[in-house]
Amino acid sequence: MKKLTSYEKALNYIKQNSLQDQIRTKRKENPGPVITISRETGIGAAIICEKLVEIFNQHAIEYYNDWTYFDKELINKVIEEHQLPEYFKKYLEQESPAKLDSWFGEILGITPSKLTLLNKTKKTIQHLAEFGNVIIVGRGANIILANHPKTFHIRFIASQNFRIENAMKLYNLSKKVATEFVIKGDQERKNYILKYFHKDINDNLLYHVTINTELIDSDEVALMIGNCIMRKFPNYFK
Repeated sequence: MKKLTSYEKALNYIKQNSLQDQIRTKRKENPGPVITISRETGIGAAIICEKLVEIFNQHAIEYYNDWTYFDKELINKVIEEHQLPEYFKKYLEQESPAKLDSWFGEILGITPSKLTLLNKTKKTIQHLAEFGNVIIVGRGANIILANHPKTFHIRFIASQNFRIENAMKLYNLSKKVATEFVIKGDQERKNYILKYFHKDINDNLLYHVTINTELIDSDEVALMIGNCIMRKFPNYFK
């Protein structure tokens, strides 16, 4: 049996929850849980998300076994849902505020407004939450869904040295490139949250739990979160 990629799983989730039928109505009336994940750069959150999806789908009740996660695939979903030109993708991928040249581009109509893209991203995240059974990584999802009744917000952290070594392994980078990648990524994410949500990404009060992935391996992290979610939302699992 062919194993689906995370992108294929995301597309299947979108298609299933776009059907005008009884399942769609049932899910909108009683959406499943939503997990948001904020992470420091180089954590390798995708590995943990894959394990979580597997755990949840193994234990889900009928009609709620379509768990998936969105990280960069969320960008594709934004483009699809709002029918944006493909070249907008590079602007959506950026997690840093617009620079001066980009600002002039917005004024002249050459580049899309950051606020326009932010609003479309917000709507997409809210739309995903209408059906639940989804893990949303990054993009300030924990803040956007702060008042959603069925969310659980998680922050992954680890020492910078650990994340640099992890990035070297995950992306086959030299130590110099991995160091630049981690430092730049952390700063961009911090700036993104501060600029557009006026929050400090490191504020522990924005999350239900903060987990140091340097001290707990990915299998243990997934099991810990999985057990917590299934106990918190028992009506969706068997």
